[in-house]
Amino acid sequence: MKINGLAAIVTGGASGLGAGTAEVLAAAGARVAVLDVNEGLAAETAAKVGGIAASCDVTDEADVIAALDKAARAHGPAQIVVNCAGIGPHNKTLRRTGPHPLDLFEKVIAINLTGTFNVSRLAAAAMAEMEPTAGGERGVIVHTASISAFDSPAGGAAYAASKAGVVGMTLPMARDLAPHGIRVVSIAPGPFSTPLFHTMPDDMTERLTTYSPFPGRAGRPAEFGSLVQQIVENPMLNGETIRLDAANRPPASYVQ
Repeated sequence: MKINGLAAIVTGGASGLGAGTAEVLAAAGARVAVLDVNEGLAAETAAKVGGIAASCDVTDEADVIAALDKAARAHGPAQIVVNCAGIGPHNKTLRRTGPHPLDLFEKVIAINLTGTFNVSRLAAAAMAEMEPTAGGERGVIVHTASISAFDSPAGGAAYAASKAGVVGMTLPMARDLAPHGIRVVSIAPGPFSTPLFHTMPDDMTERLTTYSPFPGRAGRPAEFGSLVQQIVENPMLNGETIRLDAANRPPASYVQ
């Protein structure tokens, strides 16, 4: 689809990959709604891209419906939906202090996996009511997975499970929505320079980039956004998970 003039929604859009995506889509002419639990930061990002902001907890059905309605009133129903909302705490299954907290595991799954599905199903219902393009398209949904879905180090059981779930639902969701002219694609990024990434100690962030042979650095949010743009514009991209990781293959443990 041609992006210019289309309505777009980016969850987790206040910062990191979401903010980078919002900026790229806005530069391509999209009318962007930035959805995030951090309403203040979402408003800052929305102002930067000439869009609107909405407070949104992706795990809450009523919250998502309200945010989608707000975006639709401002821009019309979204034909581009990018799911970037997520968290990334790591904790080993068993530590000296005891087993992995169950509530932490459930929280990661709820936000990263259930939240992605929640937004997608509700946005798809609105997309399906729109008039298709000449090529039969009504919309594109992009999920954020992770290379941890395939190559997680120790301590990543919850995060890896959530992202593997995103990968696993991509193809069946694409097949479910194909009759409605809606495509679904996931991106599995490696280390990217985001606020979440920089919560780690400097020596750890530097070490992670050594596993990326070229260009040997963390990715930039705009590079993630650029792939989102390419997915939207290329109708043959559907039902697939694309690794965006500079050939990064992490070891069993980051601790040396």
